Amino acid sequence: MEAPAVTRRHSPFFAPIWLILLGAIALGLIAWSSYRAAGTTLVVLVRSPDKEPGTIADPPISADGEARAQRLARMFGDTTGAGRWDAVYVSDDRRAQQTAALLADRLGRAPVLFNVADAAATGARLAREHAGGTVLVIGGGASVARMLTALAGPQAGGAMAADPDCLYIVSVPSFGRAQVLRIRF
Repeated sequence: MEAPAVTRRHSPFFAPIWLILLGAIALGLIAWSSYRAAGTTLVVLVRSPDKEPGTIADPPISADGEARAQRLARMFGDTTGAGRWDAVYVSDDRRAQQTAALLADRLGRAPVLFNVADAAATGARLAREHAGGTVLVIGGGASVARMLTALAGPQAGGAMAADPDCLYIVSVPSFGRAQVLRIRF
C-alpha cells in the first residue's frame, strides 16, 4: 500500500488581500511624495523708477528713486523670522541695481543679476530653483513685464500697468495656475 501523497493546496483567498495591501502602500507612497513636492513659490516683482525723459540710455537713480529704494529697504529688509527672502534678483540696469543696493546691504546678501533680454528665462528658472520659496525681483518695466508673462502667462504680462509704483505678487503653485496680485505702494 502506498502512502498518501502530501498535497498542499494554496488558498487563493489571501492573494487578493495581499495585492490590495501592496497597491494601497504604493499609492500612499506616491501620494506622500507628491504632497511633499507640492509647494507654492511666491515671487514679488518691483519696478525700478522710470528714467527721466531726454537722459542717457542707462541713467542713474533719481532723488525719487532714492526715496523709493529706502522705502523698499524698510518694507523688505527683515533679516530674521518670517518673511525672509530666499533670493533677490536684480536686472542689469543701473537704476534697478541702485534701487536694490540699500536692501541688499540691509539683508547682507548679494543679489543675483540677470540680463533684461533673458528676463523670461530667468523667471522660469527662479520658479524652478526656488520652488516653495520667496523671491524678490527688482527690474525695469520691460524686464518685470517679461518675467510676469513667464510666471503667470501672457494675460498677466500684457495687462501690466505702466505705473512704476505698483508691485506684483505672483503665487506660482507646483500644480495649477499662477495668481497675480497687484499692489500700489
